[in-house]
Amino acid sequence: MYISGKTAVITGGASGLGLATVRRLVDAGANVAIFDLNDMQDPGLAGHDRVLYQRVDVSGEDAVRDAIANTMASFGSIHICCNFAGIAAAAKTLGKDGPHSLDLYNKVIRVNLIGTFNVLRLAAEKMAENEPFDEHGGRGVIINTASVAAFEGQIGQAAYSASKGGIAGMTVPVARDLAPLGIRVNTIAPGIIHTPIFDGLGEKVIHSLEASVLYPKRLGTPAEVARLVIFIIENDYINAETIRIDGGIRLPPR
Repeated sequence: MYISGKTAVITGGASGLGLATVRRLVDAGANVAIFDLNDMQDPGLAGHDRVLYQRVDVSGEDAVRDAIANTMASFGSIHICCNFAGIAAAAKTLGKDGPHSLDLYNKVIRVNLIGTFNVLRLAAEKMAENEPFDEHGGRGVIINTASVAAFEGQIGQAAYSASKGGIAGMTVPVARDLAPLGIRVNTIAPGIIHTPIFDGLGEKVIHSLEASVLYPKRLGTPAEVARLVIFIIENDYINAETIRIDGGIRLPPR
């Protein structure tokens, strides 16, 4: 897919991995609709004529339907959907305070897994209305975000790992569902990426995390994740894949 002139929906696009992807897409000539509950961390992008920011709870059906409608009204179509919105929570299945909170477990699943599916299904509905942009009937690309925790969840990550494992697990069936419509579906599984949340941890903690990476011995950057997203969008033969971007890390138990 050629990105210039296309429209992308980016959840969690106000900061971190989502914001890095927004920047790359805007630079490539795309229109971008950001769905996020957080404030925009880039004031310049907030006022850009090809960027539409909306405060959206991705797990809410009506909220996402309204945001999709606003995107269509502003840009006329949707070709790309990247789901970055998510939350993390740490709690043992059985800890000092008793069993894992079911409310917390439900919240993580609702935001991360159900929120991802909620947005992709409604974005796909609009993608299906697009005129094909190539001779093979291509109409859209969906990229979801799992985590290496989907495969090597650490102690206290039962809810988070389950949510990310669910995202990885639905990649192939959703890709199969949408293939007749010319919509590709892929998932990225980042390792330890240096987002602003790490800034307050201190150098000692950062160096310890870097030591667990196979090569190169450093944390990943949001820009590297964004470059992978662009590569997936532009390469039409990548479909139904979950791609790790993690420097070869395999998470230890803790």
